[in-house]
Amino acid sequence: MMEHQNIGQQKGYYMEFMEILKAIILGIVEGITEWLPISSTGHMILVEEFIQLNLSLAFKEMFFYVIQLGAILAVVVIYFHKLNPFSPNKTKAEKNQTWDIWKKVIIGCIPAGVIGLPLNDWADENLLNATVVALALIIYGILFIVIENRHKDREPSITDFSQLTYMKAFQIGLFQALSIIPGTSRSGSSILGSIVLGTSRFIATEFSFFMSIPIMFGISFLKIIKFGFNFTGLEFAVLLSGMLTAFLVSIVAIKFLIGYLKRNDFKAFGWYRIVLGAIVLIYFLFV
Repeated sequence: MMEHQNIGQQKGYYMEFMEILKAIILGIVEGITEWLPISSTGHMILVEEFIQLNLSLAFKEMFFYVIQLGAILAVVVIYFHKLNPFSPNKTKAEKNQTWDIWKKVIIGCIPAGVIGLPLNDWADENLLNATVVALALIIYGILFIVIENRHKDREPSITDFSQLTYMKAFQIGLFQALSIIPGTSRSGSSILGSIVLGTSRFIATEFSFFMSIPIMFGISFLKIIKFGFNFTGLEFAVLLSGMLTAFLVSIVAIKFLIGYLKRNDFKAFGWYRIVLGAIVLIYFLFV
């Protein structure tokens, strides 16, 4: 009798370990794809076909949003000094510049707050499918290539945050709101919009990072409230493992992207999106 109990207990530990391992793998995917303009949703749809969490549907819906908090914390850590208006190492002018960045971030988040948050659940229910994701991947992949080709010989008019007007910040926010369509990529849509509006790739990328902070904190908070705080021990361990992994991997991914942009443009990501979109479309339509 005791032997059967021990076997059952060991099996339970193994199953729990496997769920945590799945969360770590999903955290790796999230940490990489959240910051590169290649759509975390498109990758999650593919990965979920092969790695499915054996937990409640309500938990999984919450998990795939809240895991992004780990990724967002990576931005806070990397850019803590730049985004901290209370830093004792900053002059009064530098503190004012930091507050100005935050004002532009908040203005840039208004469209997502007005359009994105109310429509978030509707988009999940009606648009979160392989066909929509694949088409968004392909269309925005083509746009990346076209826009980069069109701007390759143009000097950006905005190379510093002080040159970014409040109106431009709001317009970039309108582009970010397009990411309500799954497969678009929040960073991808805001970066594309920024380049079209005349920013350098660095300003486009960093502003995309900064706008993600209030947006993703807001969405994650709403998802946790909707799910409730009555986590089981396993659910808490899975969520924490995924968030921690996403945080660590995000630090590497963000630093990679900033380094990559010193020598390259975004066209490679455009081609990658087209290939991934084709794979998603073929797999879910014919396999």
